[in-house]
This record gives sequence, structure tokens and C-alpha cells, in this order.
Amino acid sequence: MWLFGRKGKSEFSGNSTAEQVTNGVDGSGLTAIVTGASSGLGAETTRVLALRGVHVIMVDKNMNAGTEVRDKILQEIPCAKVDIMELDLSSMTSVRNFASEFKSLNYPLNILINNAGVFGPPFSLSQDNIELQFATNYLGHFLLTNLVLGIMKNTVLESGKEGRIVNVSSEGHRFTYNEGILFHKLNDPSGYSRICAYGQSKLATLLHASELARKLKEDGVQITVNSVHPGYIRTNILYINSLMNALYNTLIHAIRFILKDIPQGAATTCYVALHPEMKGKSGEYFNNCNLSKPSKLAQDVTLARKLWDFSMDLIG
Repeated sequence: MWLFGRKGKSEFSGNSTAEQVTNGVDGSGLTAIVTGASSGLGAETTRVLALRGVHVIMVDKNMNAGTEVRDKILQEIPCAKVDIMELDLSSMTSVRNFASEFKSLNYPLNILINNAGVFGPPFSLSQDNIELQFATNYLGHFLLTNLVLGIMKNTVLESGKEGRIVNVSSEGHRFTYNEGILFHKLNDPSGYSRICAYGQSKLATLLHASELARKLKEDGVQITVNSVHPGYIRTNILYINSLMNALYNTLIHAIRFILKDIPQGAATTCYVALHPEMKGKSGEYFNNCNLSKPSKLAQDVTLARKLWDFSMDLIG
């Protein structure tokens, strides 16, 4: 891990953990939604936010696993405020049902962390007939953000505290299709690449963040939107497939000395979501808790606007 030990302007590095980058930060009075919270980065992000006093709404389709994580957090932090709600990001009906239920609870919303994701499935379509990685990693979060944004805006107005949206992207966004986003061939199995489809979905999360940040700035809304790369971490994001698992395990063994553990992987997300130094910073991409430069496609304003309009059509 010596490769990640160099500190940037934030005074943190790739070796920093989520607890370290939020040490001394008081999150009491804040409410956050964390998707994919039943394992891996989502579970650690939930734990650390709760440790800092944030009321966390864990969101996941695996309620049993999520309940186990919540119970462990409450055992460690008896005063933690942690709830769990069901959501399948690959289903727009599920996203809409969640948003409706969340609104009925009359919770405020200060932080939204779009964390959940899948990696490497064979070509398949979601319940809405959309390529699965695009649907789960990107479009479900796009719809979720759209549906709860009004709650966050009201919370900002009532509390006077800045709202923050964090999209968990990946350096994998650089390994997408040549076109960037396959607008007209999104659901075409011919030419499908598991790696490029994943890269496409993560490029989309970056473009979403930049375009939403631009719109909110134009409207004068005190909500920041940023993207993060958590690092290369061994989590259970990998789609369960024997061949992919075999290849993945071989790769992991080869690069095990440069992998982050989960507390380190959750650090950048927690830093961007909670740290006071992030106040007012929006439309950026962060790696190892420091500003980073994404690909040229991720900086393409025209592509971001095209994706926004395309996504609005998809969600109806």
C-alpha cells in the first residue's frame, strides 16, 4: 500500500480510512441515504456516518443482509440512528416505491450516496428492458436522485445546511466503448462487453454528477454533486459467475499488494459526503480524498447534456 501513501492537498491519502478522514466531524442533525448498504463499501460508509452522528437510511434489495449489518452497527454504536429500507435499483418501479415511502416518512435529507453497483454480468436486461449494468449502476441512481431531490432542496432551505450528493464512480469509466455511451445500441447484445458496459455505466455516473452540479449552480441551490473513485478493492460487487470469479481471483492475487481494504475504500466517499473542507465544491471527481482528473469523455459537456435528456426519456 506504499503506492497510496502520498498525501494530497486534503492531507489524506489512499492509505487513509473512512474513520480517519472524518475524525472530529460532527454529523449530528444530518440525514443520509446510502444505497447498496448491506455489504462492502456501503456497509462501511453507513457505519462511519452513523459513528459521526448522521441518521443513516440504509437502502438495499437484500433486507436480511442489511438487517445484520444494522444490528452489528448498533452493537458497536448503541446511540446510532440507522434504518433500513428495501430498494432494487435495477427496477424503476422499486425506485419509485422507495421514493414514495421515503417521502411519507417526512425525513429530511442532507446527504445522498449513490453507491450500489454490479460488475461483469453476462448480457442481460433489467425488468424495464435496459442493459443491467447501465440500469443498476447508473439509471436507478439517476431516477432515485431525481425523485428525492425535492426533499433535499426543502431540507437545505429549512436547515440552512448544504446538501451533498455523492456518486460512486470508478477509474473503470476510462474503459468504456469508443462512443462513450451507446445511446442507440444500449440494449443490443451484439458487441456487448462486460468490462466496457461497466465502464459505460461508471462514465454515466460521472456525467450525471457534472450535469446535475451545473444545473443546481445555475439555480442557486446549495447542493453539491461530486463523483468519487473508491480505489481497487476486493468486495462482493462481482457478479456471481464461475468464469468471471476465476479470472477475478487470479487478477486479485497478482495485484494484492496495491489493493485497498474496505475502510480505506470508503474513505473518499465519506470525505466528500461529510468533511467541512468539501463545502461548496461541486461537479468534481475525487480519488484518494483528493481532486482528480477524469477522462476527456467525462468532461464532455455536450455528452453530459445528451445523456441527461436520454435518461429523462428512459425514466418517463
